[in-house]
Amino acid sequence: MIETDILIVGAGPAGSSAAKHGALNGASVLMIERKSEIGAPKRCAEGVSKDGLINLGIEPSSRWVTSEIDGVRLVSPGGTDVWLTQETVKLPEMGYVVERKVFDKFMAMDAARAGADIMVKTLAKGLERKDGHLIVKAESMGEEFEIRAKIVIGADGPESRVGRWGGLKTTFKPKYMESGAQFEMVGVEMENPNALEFYFGSVAPGGYAWVFPKGKDIANVGLAVISTLTEKSAYEHLVEFAQNCPTTKNATAVELNIGGDPVGGILKNISTDNLLVVGDAAGMVNPLTGGGIISGMRGGLIAGEIAAAAIKEGDVSANRLFEYDKRCEEELGESFGKYMKARDYLESLSDDELDSIAKAFNETEFERISTTELLKVLIKVSPKALLKLGKLF
Repeated sequence: MIETDILIVGAGPAGSSAAKHGALNGASVLMIERKSEIGAPKRCAEGVSKDGLINLGIEPSSRWVTSEIDGVRLVSPGGTDVWLTQETVKLPEMGYVVERKVFDKFMAMDAARAGADIMVKTLAKGLERKDGHLIVKAESMGEEFEIRAKIVIGADGPESRVGRWGGLKTTFKPKYMESGAQFEMVGVEMENPNALEFYFGSVAPGGYAWVFPKGKDIANVGLAVISTLTEKSAYEHLVEFAQNCPTTKNATAVELNIGGDPVGGILKNISTDNLLVVGDAAGMVNPLTGGGIISGMRGGLIAGEIAAAAIKEGDVSANRLFEYDKRCEEELGESFGKYMKARDYLESLSDDELDSIAKAFNETEFERISTTELLKVLIKVSPKALLKLGKLF
């Protein structure tokens, strides 16, 4: 039997953030990861914002930054593109495209430097409550053992098994679970190798397609769809997109990743006695953009701080840990609620409506661009948006 104050299941960015801040606040921390290599395979477009990293106290490193972004290209179904670059507008949400296979390991190393222990190739197989603790059954390299923890943090991805074992409802409605597919490609022909490209409409029903540059002629090329809105798989949509898009039609895929992305906002309950869930496991993904690295790490920071404080106080009950739910709602939930409504609105638009909005955007002068500012402009140029979203912003 291994004993620890906090056990974290899953060594993605959210799990490592929880481990780091739990250890920094005085708790003994063990983080386990079922894969033999942290960060692989990636299931992510790999974009992070500069402000997000700054707020988390993380210095960018040339080891994991593949490109610095200075613009955005939005492409409508009819091919109308809207360019937003740092030369013409302020882009506070710009940032970097990272290499997750390196970034995730760096975040785990940060947790280790803070005092957390890490075990890779270690699978959590079950959980039970006993004498005010949680006992997790685990297996590593063919050996079975148990881990006794005062608090367990589930950072094990969408529809968390750890959360379900602990009594939380961690499933998402089908309309709020995107199916994503992504190639890493070489030979990509980008008009601006430092701009993110987004493609909207029937190319990716319920979501969008993207091209995220990773230096020279390399890029992540992917898309996400809602399976209830299409009869094709995300992979089939991706193959069609890559073959037909001028940016990627001459490129070659060197990697394929497929996975789910929860876009239903933060779950109703993300804590209970002795247990919290973070990151994708808690639905900490922007419902509009599908991005979850920075928000997941913010949730991990909150989880680590609150778990360590609760252990110091000797109270790991649901009532004490509910502070985690409240802080996450205050710091993430309000904006996610707005983005959820905006997402539902955009999903209702036809290709023709998206084309007309793109043309109106091209006739609009922007001073500052963020996700919120784009939505405010959308309300101005679209009567339908004013009716649906006018009260949000």
